[in-house]
Amino acid sequence: MRKTPPAATTRPDEVVWRWIMVAPAAMFLVVLTLLPIALLLALSASKLTWSTGHAQWSFVGLRNFADLSGDILLRASFWNTLVFAFAAVAMQIVLGLALAVLTTAARRGRVAYRTIFLLPMLLPGIVIGAIWKLLYSFDFGVINQLLGVVGIDPQNWLGSRQLALGAIIVVDIWHWTPFCYLLLLAALEALPQDVYEAARIDGAGPWRTFRHVTLPLLAPAIAVTFIFRLIMAFKVFDEVYLLTGGGPGTSTEVISFTIYRRFFTEDRAGYGAAMSLATCALILVLVATTSLAARRWRRP
Repeated sequence: MRKTPPAATTRPDEVVWRWIMVAPAAMFLVVLTLLPIALLLALSASKLTWSTGHAQWSFVGLRNFADLSGDILLRASFWNTLVFAFAAVAMQIVLGLALAVLTTAARRGRVAYRTIFLLPMLLPGIVIGAIWKLLYSFDFGVINQLLGVVGIDPQNWLGSRQLALGAIIVVDIWHWTPFCYLLLLAALEALPQDVYEAARIDGAGPWRTFRHVTLPLLAPAIAVTFIFRLIMAFKVFDEVYLLTGGGPGTSTEVISFTIYRRFFTEDRAGYGAAMSLATCALILVLVATTSLAARRWRRP
């Protein structure tokens, strides 16, 4: 009869050594993640005032959360953020996938194409704001100059309530499409080639191969890319701050910019903390909903 080997035992010195190795990472987690979250929770239930250079905390319970429902600016920023996030991310996924497919199909210059496509993502936010502020300029912007060549009147891209949010979306698409392109290109190049060989043998053309082979195989990567970019889109701030400042009116007001107003401009730290927690809860709900929809999409 075959005997089972005894279970391996861990010596006490090995346990101590493991805890020593884990301790720095655990300390960073507590200091940089758990402690700020705890402070944010405490701040959201308080009213913070300053007296003689010292912060004074007053407990207000859920009053800050109750005030969220009557905040007109928050309501406008909520809808603007939803439109911005889904419109920008959807276009970034489409363009990133198209660029990834074209790069994979190219026989020459793949390295050059990847370098060129990734350049917008490498630029700092302040540089992007300066570039697009010049491009959108009413008097001497390149976009209006090109429109004038074909007989179209110049547009006030950043000063019009109807055009400003769309202009910000275009900037974000230009800025972050390379991120989607990079993730989808990596997923596309990792797909098994034997499936494509079988599709060619069966006589499938490029469009049928893309629709019935490439898209189903890329579904997990597309879902992950969409979730990543959706989270990042809800944190958009620099583009709005540099180009429009939330205006004209509330046409480009987004949640992160409204939180910035409440915290630093109006000095309502407790209310801003409550708004931050509500935004986190909203993002969690959207991510969970998107994940469920992606799972149903991947099911045969």
